[in-house]
Amino acid sequence: MCGRYVIARTPGQLALPFDARMDDSIAGDVDPNWNVAPTHTVPILLERLSQDGQLLPEIHAARWGLVPSWAKELSIGSKMFNARSETVTEKPSFRAAVKARRCAIPADGYYEWKAPESGRGKKQPYFVHPEDGSPIWFAGIYEWWHVPDDAADLARAEQTRPGKNAQDDAGRWLLSCSILTREAPDAHDENSHLAALGALHNRLPMGMTEAFAREWITPDKDHAPELVDRAVAGALEVAAQWRMHAVSTDVGSVKSQGEYLVEPLQTLL
Repeated sequence: MCGRYVIARTPGQLALPFDARMDDSIAGDVDPNWNVAPTHTVPILLERLSQDGQLLPEIHAARWGLVPSWAKELSIGSKMFNARSETVTEKPSFRAAVKARRCAIPADGYYEWKAPESGRGKKQPYFVHPEDGSPIWFAGIYEWWHVPDDAADLARAEQTRPGKNAQDDAGRWLLSCSILTREAPDAHDENSHLAALGALHNRLPMGMTEAFAREWITPDKDHAPELVDRAVAGALEVAAQWRMHAVSTDVGSVKSQGEYLVEPLQTLL
């Protein structure tokens, strides 16, 4: 699974390789987040129709933790920050989104906790990141949720938008997202880096190449199962380029922030 990650790059840096437009929700200065947790506001890359009918890539601000369009309460999204690839096309919470609302969720890396070999004691956090310092583009899905009047104070302003059309209901719409995961590599994989990821956790967030991310975000409703299968198959090749190291247990607190959180543990001693 992926329950914490890092996004320190600016929206402009994320938009550049895709020549993406930046939505008003993410305009201006955005501080790095060295400890992203569910319900936080995160940048996502998606593709939408422009007013003249062209499909254009855009960077938006979204709430991490998908809130289905039919949800009665915003809080449901706090548990839906990951979507299992094996069931994403079938589960009511995700199947509509994966069919037509796929996105790429950028990260500099993510945190995962490993239990001691003995099974006793505290888990050790690790930071997983691309060896070459490039960003990870996680396979994601997104959804729009109409914010009821009694939940307006609970939704962060940057996560919501007014309706774009005259026929839209009054009020605002919340944009939320979830990261797809797959079964982790075998802990005895012949690739030592994949084996390390397999020993770290039994689930793996699904990274994509930039080329495949362009295909993934296209709102094609007819090929969702095929795209999910391709994302699952390609995720291990992407993950083989990731490296990991132990980091401070401070990352366990969502209040902790700062670049020191991703520094190798031995440099902090």
